Amino acid sequence: MPGILVVCEHKNGKFRRVSLEVLSKAKALGAQMGQPVSAVVTGAGVAGAAAELGAYGASTVYVADDAALGTGLAAPHVDVIADLVGAQGITHVLVGASSLGRDIASALAVRLGAGLNADSTDLMVEGGSLRARRPVFGGQNFVDSEWTSAVAVALVRPNSFPVDNSAGGSANVETLTPSYTAHASAVSVTGSRPADAGKIGLEEASMIVSGGRGLGAPEHFAMVEALASQLGAAVGASRAAVDAGWYPHPNQVGQTGKTVSPNLYIACGISGAIQHKVGMQTSDVIVAINKDADAPIFSFADFGLVGDIFDVVPKLTALVAARKG
Repeated sequence: MPGILVVCEHKNGKFRRVSLEVLSKAKALGAQMGQPVSAVVTGAGVAGAAAELGAYGASTVYVADDAALGTGLAAPHVDVIADLVGAQGITHVLVGASSLGRDIASALAVRLGAGLNADSTDLMVEGGSLRARRPVFGGQNFVDSEWTSAVAVALVRPNSFPVDNSAGGSANVETLTPSYTAHASAVSVTGSRPADAGKIGLEEASMIVSGGRGLGAPEHFAMVEALASQLGAAVGASRAAVDAGWYPHPNQVGQTGKTVSPNLYIACGISGAIQHKVGMQTSDVIVAINKDADAPIFSFADFGLVGDIFDVVPKLTALVAARKG
């Protein structure tokens, strides 16, 4: 029957936060549209976790548990999800924009001949139809779009919605038997290793310390890393710092980087351009450290400290270490 299907990614023993965010939002959308909400979990060793998605709004969870789905390649997942959409007559597929989610959503849209609204930061119901909102012009404006295709696919930016597990209860779990196309086996994985073993991922971090061009040189990111280490926080960077080659792109926060929503965001030497603001403005508490009292970031920071970051940040790091001790 028609309905909303949320692709839920299970990694390292737990569901990705963005999947739970999207499923929580789907629960509200389904109520407005009068359509059931289901989830699909595809992976290796994922069957035992499926029922818990009922608390986030899924009435039915479809599970495909197979070794071929644990390689990190998108094609096997697309085969399973496309078959499910066709068999159940699903009309809307929502995917969280993780690295794997981006691959799945784009390939799924091609397979189904579906419209894809990528980089969505909001989803709403207007006149009984689903709309997706995405930022344009560096986040200074937003565009609302509707689908004209029979199946709609939305790729949702992380940290766009709160997680809500107040629905309670367990979902009905149905097991899928995967079948794969020849295309899905055309590539094989020979090995893998984490790029930043032991480091905290930006999108799911509860605290982030970010550095910008105000650091003056790439080696000064060590100061930011030291504060982050004491706090147990992730390290972020502005686009200016990344473009200068001072820090890796996966750590970039902003319009063309990651969207984050931690409990605490500390910006060190970041001016606060609109492109950076749209990537971190939903943080619970924003602390800005900058020697320029007129820096735009002070207009939306919760706490601002005007001072030399080379004086302030080491002292703050020492204070945190002393408090921990």
